Amino acid sequence: MNRPARISFVSLGCPKALVDSERIITRLRAEGYELARDHADADLAIVNTCGFLDSAQAESLEAIGAALAENGKVVVTGCMGAEPEKITQAHPNVLAVTGPQQYESVLEAVHRAVPPRHNPHIDLIPPQGIKLTPRHYAYLKISEGCNNRCTFCIIPKLRGNLISRPVAEVLREAERLVAAGVKELLVISQDTSAYGVDIKYAASEWKGEKVHAKFIDLARALGQLGVWVRLHYVYPYPHVDDVVPLMAEGKVLPYLDIPFQHASPAVLKRMRRPAAQEETLERIRRWRAECPALTIRSTFIVGFPGETEEDFALLLNWLGEAQLDRVGCFRYEPVGGAAANGLAEPVEEAVKQERYQRLMARQQEISRIRLKRKVGGRERVIIDEIASGSGQSPGTAKGRSRGDAPEIDGSVFVKSRRPLRVGEIATVKIERADAYDLYGTAVGY
Repeated sequence: MNRPARISFVSLGCPKALVDSERIITRLRAEGYELARDHADADLAIVNTCGFLDSAQAESLEAIGAALAENGKVVVTGCMGAEPEKITQAHPNVLAVTGPQQYESVLEAVHRAVPPRHNPHIDLIPPQGIKLTPRHYAYLKISEGCNNRCTFCIIPKLRGNLISRPVAEVLREAERLVAAGVKELLVISQDTSAYGVDIKYAASEWKGEKVHAKFIDLARALGQLGVWVRLHYVYPYPHVDDVVPLMAEGKVLPYLDIPFQHASPAVLKRMRRPAAQEETLERIRRWRAECPALTIRSTFIVGFPGETEEDFALLLNWLGEAQLDRVGCFRYEPVGGAAANGLAEPVEEAVKQERYQRLMARQQEISRIRLKRKVGGRERVIIDEIASGSGQSPGTAKGRSRGDAPEIDGSVFVKSRRPLRVGEIATVKIERADAYDLYGTAVGY
């Protein structure tokens, strides 16, 4: 066989895992391996697993089984690889199991099964590496692991304590992405606002100046690149307040993704999360006074062990006060090894579902009201799709405002007098809104 070896790849879980997949694929492409769309057409399959919830582990095991059935040669990596016995008990025929961030082990397993068939010194890959996202946006991972010990989370067990990347390394990667045509950088980690604490905020040189590995300094430096910068997974430490002026100045997007998780002090205490929710409401008011365009997204857990109807009522009331723009909600799932499982009596599944529906109904009404205020105004919108294949009418495109992250938030449907291009940023006059999306006409290009 003279053709290069082909690898099929499945990436499950969060954007942080997607970045790991991009790194593995970049290394494989650098060594001359080709990517196959289907397992059956590949010489080997790789499955990057998620192990955060039991349902995610079940999905990972199902994906491994499908790869084995279609191909037979499977290497498993990712968060679930931190507990390899769960994988090998279900699928003893996998070739290898490696944990998260173990890129070299993945490559070694591939080399053993399907050796590279070319000279890696003459193979060319783009300087930004191989990306799994569309060309106009990319995830920028600034650290691995987490120092927090939330009782519902096993990420520190799977990925270890916080390990921050040197700030100059992060900024150089960001520059390469922008040079390759990326218009939006989505900053991700397990705990973005803790960036640099493990390396004592060490400074490194970028563009002839010393930049410290601090949340605010990194945001300020990224804001110099002339693209959208979106901050995700921001734990609500006090110094988060410092980034809001940068948003008001237009240096980074007026968008904060802060996983508050709950509002009941009793539940938050059992979660080991910050519990001063009245203080948090006051901070939100200050942020919006300083940056009226600010969009706040958050996630919440309902049905946490011991959650009472009173606790849930506090959460609903808090949502009414906070008026968050975007909200995701999860029904608590017990995860093997999580401290939360034994803290209190579990909540019945029917009660979890009923609370989930009530919370989402409350948030839908809040979202509807907040989006309606945008009607008649103008929004900068980055175009993700043209009309073909998106269920839209001819002459329209689908994009996102500065307050919408890809995959998890709403969309803006745009009519235009000329065809729009994917990755283009247009000014759109908003003419209509529903509970989650906006509709308008492009008035500037």
